[in-house]
Amino acid sequence: MLSLVAALVLGLPVVALVARALLNGSLAATAGMPVVLDALALSLVTTAASLVLMVALGTPLALVMARRRFPGSFLLETVIDLPIVLPPSVAGLALLLLLGRNGALGAQLRALGIELPFTTAAVVIAQAFIAAPLFIRSARTGFASVDHDLEDAARVDGASERAVFLRITVPLAGSALAAGLVMAWARALGEFGATIMFAGNVEGHTQTLPLLVYSEFGAGNLETSVAAGAILALAAFGVLVAVRLLHWGRVLDLRSIA
Repeated sequence: MLSLVAALVLGLPVVALVARALLNGSLAATAGMPVVLDALALSLVTTAASLVLMVALGTPLALVMARRRFPGSFLLETVIDLPIVLPPSVAGLALLLLLGRNGALGAQLRALGIELPFTTAAVVIAQAFIAAPLFIRSARTGFASVDHDLEDAARVDGASERAVFLRITVPLAGSALAAGLVMAWARALGEFGATIMFAGNVEGHTQTLPLLVYSEFGAGNLETSVAAGAILALAAFGVLVAVRLLHWGRVLDLRSIA
């Protein structure tokens, strides 16, 4: 009984949001509005770019964390996990103080002709900073679960380290990698606090869907805000379902190998 009550408490607010958007027609009516389409397009482009950044930087780091133990490794893991527990607004402020015009690296960036704050690139950086730990944690678990004997057998057969990684390690850790990517993408899609602090809320340039929800609500356009919120809620629900299916597939794969 208590579990049912808890499920209702957690689920009913989202159901109410989506139901209102569907029943009063606001979802269909506002889905084609230029401001919504621009925010959706920007969200999709920036989250895709942030995923590329997370994979490029996070995969080697996750592999090292899964395979190597060294003095201070727990500190490294703590630093990587820190963005998960930091308030997003604090994360955005930290990025601004590091990469802003007057930040710690501001002069060096200006010398290279680079200005990051309040640009689309700043949106990508904010999303990657907040969401990367989710991918790294999942990838680390996946790499740690790979049987080293299979990798060693491939090396004995003459496979290069690159081939071992791409043909043995990555496929065997594939479910965890995919789950991490999906969760990181969902977190990046819903990112608000760090984005508004570091990138601002400029329509067509830095205004993602979460920022549109905030802007439209503040402007008194409740139905547009509800519709944009419903899009985010449905996307998040789909992502969570996908992650669970990926983990279930991993269980099935392990059973079939056994």
